[in-house]
Amino acid sequence: MGRRSMGNAEAEIVWTGSRARAEALLAAVTPDDPDDFEASLSQGEGGVKLRITVPSGSLRRTRSTVDDILACLAAAESGLDAVG
Repeated sequence: MGRRSMGNAEAEIVWTGSRARAEALLAAVTPDDPDDFEASLSQGEGGVKLRITVPSGSLRRTRSTVDDILACLAAAESGLDAVG
């Protein structure tokens, strides 16, 4: 059998909206494995951009991390919608 090659994978999630909501969403995902992704806020067209980058050594790990982050973001956004 041949040697398996380990590749690199990277995914990026970009959300745009109000600063208050972007900060709340960032706070919701930061405690969940903060070493597995990089997140930043920046002013952009249409509002503040929340950018989350997930670098990984495999597609499987990248997908798992992205799935976790999207689940956290969806729960946080539902909570924000219910409150506001």
